[in-house]
Amino acid sequence: MVTKKKIAAIGIAAILAAVSLSGCGSKKEETVSSPSAPASSPKASASEPASQTPDNTVKLTGDFEVQYFVGGYGDKWWKQVIADFQAANPDLHVIESGGPKINDQMKPRWIGGNPPDFVYIDGAGLNDRQMVEDGQLEDLTDWLKDAKNVDGDLILDILAQPPQQYDGKIFNIPLVLNSWGIFWNKALFKEKGWTEPTDFSSFLEVGEKIKADGVTPFIHTGKYPYYINGAFLYPAIVSANNNDFSVLQDMAANKVEAFESPAVLAALNKIVAMRDKGFIDKASIQINHTDSQMLFLQNKDAFIPNGLWLPNEMSKDVPQGFDFGFIPSITQDAGGKVVANTSTATVAVAKNGKNKEAAKAFLQFVFSKAQASQWAELSGAPSNIKGDISNSNAPNFVKDAAKFLTSPDTVVIPTITYNADVDKAMMDATDALTINKITPEEWVKRVTEVVKKVGK
Repeated sequence: MVTKKKIAAIGIAAILAAVSLSGCGSKKEETVSSPSAPASSPKASASEPASQTPDNTVKLTGDFEVQYFVGGYGDKWWKQVIADFQAANPDLHVIESGGPKINDQMKPRWIGGNPPDFVYIDGAGLNDRQMVEDGQLEDLTDWLKDAKNVDGDLILDILAQPPQQYDGKIFNIPLVLNSWGIFWNKALFKEKGWTEPTDFSSFLEVGEKIKADGVTPFIHTGKYPYYINGAFLYPAIVSANNNDFSVLQDMAANKVEAFESPAVLAALNKIVAMRDKGFIDKASIQINHTDSQMLFLQNKDAFIPNGLWLPNEMSKDVPQGFDFGFIPSITQDAGGKVVANTSTATVAVAKNGKNKEAAKAFLQFVFSKAQASQWAELSGAPSNIKGDISNSNAPNFVKDAAKFLTSPDTVVIPTITYNADVDKAMMDATDALTINKITPEEWVKRVTEVVKKVGK
């Protein structure tokens, strides 16, 4: 299952920036599990209120249900953090409702006013803005002003990416930080003596050597062109616009002049330069995300645009010795800043949840530095909590991403969502551009015709 990721900003788990919609789907079967409370503490009923303990902390009781989508980030972290929370609150009965199809399965309960208490907003079937507009999420604005995590830190102070506001109110908090970017196999590059790219000129230079060695330099997911747009085109537009991402915001606001700006043409011409050098695998146009990722893992193609969920999503197919290299963008000029096009997945409390006390306590629990590090290790992606994960057991590519996303030489693009019709027009036009069916000028013409229609 493919779910489109929000074009968004972020930071890192332990950083500043990252899986929309969510990272592409997992092949796992649906699982809905319910860990029982320890035998020493009888199951509490959902109607039992939380009570004060002698040290004035809240004793959590009753049923507490967590809904989480399982996609490219897997479910290892969710199972671990829920187990940790259950152990810390033995009188609470935690119910897990998770899986790749959980959003669709739980939809009738959300509509019927009987939702789970806590929800991870990721994957197809869930849209945070729609949930807010439908009155499904708890207003956390006042609570979050003073809310501290289990470490005693103000949650707002440790977030790399602040919560999005809806008419000045906060309903959900970014938990996961993802960055689009370009991947390669460090082991293959070392074996072949290829230089890892730091900008567009070095990318073109090593691409020529890669091609001469009989390997196709670049593959993308033609069936889902938001991969190449998110990891290549949008960063290129920002770089060409003097590192000013307001051009993308103007595009999202359906301003025709933004699409007609020189920065857009300059970025499109970088796709043309790559195409005309024969760098793009001809199979790209017709294949999906997993097919393109498999060809990349087989070293048939040297570079692939993707999100940080890629290694985790393909974990069962990664060959021994494969070492993921990652950079958020390759389209900047030599000496220019890296541009990170990021996205988030958020968590929230259900407005009609039966155990909001436990849901808020769980928020305080998951937004701790220990859980940030554990998330990076178990999901293969950064969390939204500032901190240093260099000494953690997180994968090297996650640590590399964290370095980029915390560097002053990186431009981090804030959350940007495009009109659905315009977004599709851009994706279709980019596909056509990669196979020489249209020119950059025709790309702009195609897209602006749609922009003018939706802007009426």
